[in-house]
Amino acid sequence: MSRGAVPSPNIWHNPATYELENRAVDPDGVIETTMRSIADWSGRTFLDLGCGTGFHLPRWARAGEVIGVEPHPDLVAIARRRVRRLTNVQVLQGAAQRIPLPDASVDVVQARWAYFFGPGCEPGLAELDRVVRRGGTAFVIDNDPTRSTFGGWFRRGYPEVDPVAVERFWSHRGWQRHRLTMRWEFTDRSDFEAVVRIEFDAETAEHVLSTYADHRVDYAVNLWSRTF
Repeated sequence: MSRGAVPSPNIWHNPATYELENRAVDPDGVIETTMRSIADWSGRTFLDLGCGTGFHLPRWARAGEVIGVEPHPDLVAIARRRVRRLTNVQVLQGAAQRIPLPDASVDVVQARWAYFFGPGCEPGLAELDRVVRRGGTAFVIDNDPTRSTFGGWFRRGYPEVDPVAVERFWSHRGWQRHRLTMRWEFTDRSDFEAVVRIEFDAETAEHVLSTYADHRVDYAVNLWSRTF
């Protein structure tokens, strides 16, 4: 395990179930479309920080050089198998607080539900300052607990997350917020139930599953961006 890594409550212990979630997230491409409208990465070096099993790496690889960084060795192994035939992609083991890359070596960074959740992530932000080239852009995708059906579930399951404090943290550091609403859309109810149970504690999960009958749900996120 990479030193300083913050354990993930979902993908580290349930990578197969998390794969179902990756397939269900944002089928309309709202997040990626917004990212590209801010900073296109065609022909540039793209860093997926906290890449997990490498689910998104082949997609980024269509545009340029791609680097995935992930602290969990088992997930690193899965990600490397996933991209073994892609010559423009490499996967490195490392943590956000100690990115295993040289100074000024990447143009675009994505951190999708990985480490950067507001107060406490200052060491990782310092590393972004170090590795992103001048004119580069970083994106952080996180939940917005103030909106949407999923946001209500998140607020119930994670009452310690203060959205006002999180917004203040990012805005005071020069990041811009883009409020997006996308969807979770699962193949069937059983996949939806499995993912809900890895995303929330047992009490919250049972509340969700007993009060919500569908396997599609509206889901609000904050896309934070900063140009360096």
